[in-house]
Amino acid sequence: MPAYVIVDLQELIDTDKLSAYRPHGAAAVEKYGGRYIARGGETASLEGGWTSQRIAILAFDSLAQARAWYESPEYAAARKIREGASRTRILAVEGVA
Repeated sequence: MPAYVIVDLQELIDTDKLSAYRPHGAAAVEKYGGRYIARGGETASLEGGWTSQRIAILAFDSLAQARAWYESPEYAAARKIREGASRTRILAVEGVA
């Protein structure tokens, strides 16, 4: 069953650090079979006043695969580069068959 990772960047703190992180984060996503289905495009809050500076949505073949990516040494290294660059929430959700 597919799974999706929703990355909600709530506050950008350091643009340079975030720029340095992006190629490393993307390489880890690709290595673990993920793909971006939304990445920083325009958003529209439809209900509840949800605001975000940037949203990314990643697709994986399964929740186990999404967790493998997030817990991987490659993504741990990317997260280290991103440290202090933003206030971010990340959620993984299982999709429907």
